[in-house]
Parts: sequence; C-alpha cells; structure tokens
Amino acid sequence: MVSFGDKQIPLRTVLKMYAAELLPELMQELENPNAVISQNKAYKQFGQANVMRWVKERKLQPVAKRPGKIEYRVSDLRICQNRFQDYL
Repeated sequence: MVSFGDKQIPLRTVLKMYAAELLPELMQELENPNAVISQNKAYKQFGQANVMRWVKERKLQPVAKRPGKIEYRVSDLRICQNRFQDYL
C-alpha cells in the first residue's frame, strides 16, 4: 500500500497509473529511434545543466544546427541519462 495524504492505494494501482502515463511516450520513442527534439525541450525534459554538461564532455552531439535551432536525438539523450554520472 502506498500512502497519499489520507488515502492508501495499492502499489499495483499506482504502477498502472504511471505506466498509462508513460507508455505513449515510450512507444513513440521505440517506433521512431531517430526522433529529435529541440534544445529547449531537451533542457526541460533532462535538465539544462545535464544537457550542457553532456555536450561539454562530448557525450552528446547535436544532430542539426540551424540558425536559432539546435536539435538532439532522443535516443542519445536517454543513453546519457542512463549512464552512471561520476562528476563529483
């Protein structure tokens, strides 16, 4: 059981709610592995400091650089996100 304030909800129900929320996004990534997102959206999803650090460490390369538009491959961002970070 998971407690939310005055409610207790079974863990299975909580996991189903989270899965229903995340599944469409994950399916879209699986269907299109070369999907790209803008730098601004990458900052919002993965954290601006993280994205800037990955670019600085050359772990992440922009896919497209046009005037006023920098894009990153979502799969590359996920790889960087899941990699162990030893930067302290």
